[in-house]
Amino acid sequence: MNTITIRQLADKLKLEILAGEQGLDRVIDNEDIHRPGLELTGYFKFFPNERIQLLGRQEITYLHSLTKEERDERIGNVIKKHPPCMIITQNQEGLSYLIKHCNEEKVTLLRAKEKTTRVISTLNNYLEKEFAKSIGIHAVCMNVFGVGLLIRGDSGIGKSESALSLIEKGHRLISDDLVILKRIDPETLIGTHNQTNRDFLSLRGIGMINVPRLYGSGAFQDETLINLDIVLSAWDEKKYYDGIEHTNEIVEYLDVVVPNIEIPIRPGRDIAALIEVAAKNWRLEQQGYTAINEFQERIQNL
Repeated sequence: MNTITIRQLADKLKLEILAGEQGLDRVIDNEDIHRPGLELTGYFKFFPNERIQLLGRQEITYLHSLTKEERDERIGNVIKKHPPCMIITQNQEGLSYLIKHCNEEKVTLLRAKEKTTRVISTLNNYLEKEFAKSIGIHAVCMNVFGVGLLIRGDSGIGKSESALSLIEKGHRLISDDLVILKRIDPETLIGTHNQTNRDFLSLRGIGMINVPRLYGSGAFQDETLINLDIVLSAWDEKKYYDGIEHTNEIVEYLDVVVPNIEIPIRPGRDIAALIEVAAKNWRLEQQGYTAINEFQERIQNL
């Protein structure tokens, strides 16, 4: 099961650390978030202390309305349950009592600038991706015309060289050699890097290059939805390649179906251009248009 630390959460979401720095290396292993409402009134029967606790303006305003003794007791009882961390939204202030209890119990207290609904949405998206079921595959991942592509093939077939050509045409690299696929929901895959190979492209005869440094920050992005799976293969003279219509093939990753096409390679073929066409064609098909259908209609109308 995937886990993250409070430190990683704070760094990724740019949260201010107010107290409980001793708990920054504590592990989060639950993607759900809880807003302690009933708990602040003293009801703890179903309190999910394994979840991140989020206090918005409503909860903080309620705490401010209590006497000092009541406030210390109510919030103290929550923090003594040792949740992974506490997050305050909207840059709210007057939190000395929270800071005191969090430091005493070594529970990290974080603060966000954004309003509560935005923080919840950002947290949910981040945690959902971090805890998503994932696998690593040998491929190159690119975003071409807004279409997320996996480019696969045997070692030395030209995956990275094709990626370089696409980058020079203005498209974006996600990951080279090792692509991490994450299943976000039953129909959605995201492709990303593993942090170590972030920014890098490996080219035989050249070595490792840093794509953003050579081509600018616009040549790279952290992740993309996976829309199409492309396999580069050596041209087989004994195999018939239909130049008019291709069969609709699919491949599955983590039980998510992805359309698959094969592009045979031989001297003279512009692979990067063919990949661009494949991406554009996929977009047209999503809009309900296929060239072969129009072509067949024209033949029938002759």
